[in-house]
Amino acid sequence: MPPKNQKIHFEISERKILLRILDIVFVLGILHWVSIYFNFDYFKITETSFYWTIVLALYINSFGTIFEMYNLHVASNRYYIIRSVILTSAITTLFYLLTPFYTPILPNNRLQIVYFFFSILFALALWRNIYISFLASNRFIKQVILVGSSKKIDEYAKELTLGNPHYRVKAYVPTDEKKNKANILQVNTSDFFNYVLGNNISEVVVTNDSNKAISVEMYEALLNILESGVVIREYADVYEGATYRLPINFDDKELYKFFPFSRSNQNKLYLFYSRLFDIVFALLGLLGLLVIIPFIWSFNLIWNRGPLFYKQERVGKNGESFNIVKLRTMIVNAEKEGAVFAKTNDTRITPFGKLLRKSRLDEVPQFINVLKGEMSVIGPRPERPIFVEQIAENIPLYKTRHVIKPGLTGWAQVNYPYGENLDDSLMKLRYDLYYMKHRSLFLDVNIFMKTLSTVLFFRGQ
Repeated sequence: MPPKNQKIHFEISERKILLRILDIVFVLGILHWVSIYFNFDYFKITETSFYWTIVLALYINSFGTIFEMYNLHVASNRYYIIRSVILTSAITTLFYLLTPFYTPILPNNRLQIVYFFFSILFALALWRNIYISFLASNRFIKQVILVGSSKKIDEYAKELTLGNPHYRVKAYVPTDEKKNKANILQVNTSDFFNYVLGNNISEVVVTNDSNKAISVEMYEALLNILESGVVIREYADVYEGATYRLPINFDDKELYKFFPFSRSNQNKLYLFYSRLFDIVFALLGLLGLLVIIPFIWSFNLIWNRGPLFYKQERVGKNGESFNIVKLRTMIVNAEKEGAVFAKTNDTRITPFGKLLRKSRLDEVPQFINVLKGEMSVIGPRPERPIFVEQIAENIPLYKTRHVIKPGLTGWAQVNYPYGENLDDSLMKLRYDLYYMKHRSLFLDVNIFMKTLSTVLFFRGQ
């Protein structure tokens, strides 16, 4: 029989959808309320102007994405969400006022604009505080029990809870004969079924980290649990869904475990639009660089003495090398003692170089590589040949990144800070392989939005 009194829990994707929908519902509701009780007639929902509502919804969701309102860690923090709500409300109002062909004509009474802005601000702030107070609280925690080898169970539990803070690993059931001590409660196979039913366990996660078949007793316990209505999932799927990266390790060599890769890798329509996107944004990027290059050149003379540009060899698609073009951010002869990973607070970076890196302006000249077809706007970041060989010796799957074109920005770049060592390289590879597996127009747009957020908040490394 199904477990009783299960706690409410929303999956990650469900919470994001809920946030997006109720952002719009609250904004439209407050605007309608203001139009009734105040002298506000700039925005009204009617049969002939319903498209105004669609445009407003698109603006709120788009700018909300850029300003991280749908990042669940930000959405659960009152300080960060206030900042995001203010920025989203202000930019949404500005763009809505500047597109009168799709939105109402600018009002003569400027007080209408004040009503409009504060209505959006109040609506978003009200709903997000309700979300933090109720939906992001501990009452919506998912209780989980792990099944697998006791050797790595602590590592699995840590990775899972870091990926999704709403997961709580209550216990584990060991599948190995020689049981190692772990930091979480151990449950015997004979007590497995009763423990699940008696502790509000909503999900059983099987790590499947051993080639040995599970025992008959374990199989029967899992079957009974499944029949009782409790969800049983494989660890790799849970990890991937919670963290948006693949659970590969240093010693993994079996690429087939992560197939099928996205069909978009060979989808001609996707590749066509991807290339068109690359060309359009490369031209816009280079045009913008031409506008600001006199200022950059002047600052370079003062705070970054030496050449403005530099070239560096990188590994591209199919392992072929090419030279990227960047604005110089380090001192001249920064690698006179040999190539090393750049790191946080690297003393080789000049004061002006720090500004270029924070704003990502140092990467803009690579639009030249994008136009030449050596890179895409979005893809795994290209690495230097010497580092590729060093990393590949320790991470056999590392060269898999070269199946597709490298990118100016990528899934790893918007989700993880600058890599300084092999552990960082492994983590970024997990994100890169996730992108290759799920590559799509939707994911590309998501990366583009996150990149804009990185630039606007000066989070470049």
